[in-house]
Amino acid sequence: MTTENYLAAPQRYEGGMQYERCGRSGVLLPKVSLGFWHNFGGVDPYERSREITHYAFDHGITHFDLANNYGPPYGSAEETMGRLMHDDFASYRDELFISTKAGYDMWPGPYGNWGSRKYLMASLDQSLRRMNLDYVDLFYSHRYDPETPLEETLQTLVDVVRAGKALYVGISRWPLEATRFAFQYLKQRDVPCLIYQGRLNLLDRAPQEEGILQLCREQGVGFISFSPLAQGLLTDRYLNGIPEDSRMSKGKFLKESMLTPELLERLRSYNQTAQQRGETLAEMALAWILHQEGVTSVLVGASSTAQLQKNLRCVQAKPFDNLL
Repeated sequence: MTTENYLAAPQRYEGGMQYERCGRSGVLLPKVSLGFWHNFGGVDPYERSREITHYAFDHGITHFDLANNYGPPYGSAEETMGRLMHDDFASYRDELFISTKAGYDMWPGPYGNWGSRKYLMASLDQSLRRMNLDYVDLFYSHRYDPETPLEETLQTLVDVVRAGKALYVGISRWPLEATRFAFQYLKQRDVPCLIYQGRLNLLDRAPQEEGILQLCREQGVGFISFSPLAQGLLTDRYLNGIPEDSRMSKGKFLKESMLTPELLERLRSYNQTAQQRGETLAEMALAWILHQEGVTSVLVGASSTAQLQKNLRCVQAKPFDNLL
């Protein structure tokens, strides 16, 4: 049971966190945002989730990123957020920027997946109930739906803003031409896309190579990177092989076959550069993303406050002399 009353640190905005304008909007996002993809589900200890979110907010992280299917089980990360709102954050609601998404499978049958109006509307209503919120600050289409007309998905985003259920909307992992269409459609209806969420890290530069980042810069749309450490590859955990307790050894998101001799050599080279910079590989990997033109924020997960503390050092990192 929760017994203590949480009081946020009075100096939470004076501890070194920097805030970046999100595209051409009025929104400032912390350079490091906290993602709830892992470590905040029903299988995770609530008190640990609570400790991490307290630490995050006390150190200037105002943006918490969720999705309907984060857990496990599905919905449970949002339930954790709802419990946190009830226990700790209700009085700080206007200081927080909370996002959620819909797009992946959430419940059985034809209306629990993809990008239809029926699914997105129902999902957002469920998310708000789970999180004890009247509205989210940002609602995403979590993935591109090749079957549903883009106009239907995008008009739903417009309508959730007009209904007061979200203040802003974004898209995640849409291909370039669909993204271009989305930006124009939303802008023409006075509900411009606030931000694009994509996977960008030292090992996966697709948003740069495909032109997504350039389009975001041209259109005044922010960009936030998820999976910045490539599920842990861009840390020191795999520099000497595969630890028994690692994510790769469990084979859920990382397969052992991925750690090829070529990749290992690349990781060790990056680690050497990080050491020369006086940083860990993870710190440098996060800092590299933040120094890419057009990037607003980077989403980090955390399984402990110590891990989050280390990741926050990337905000103060010096620029890069070379392109890596």
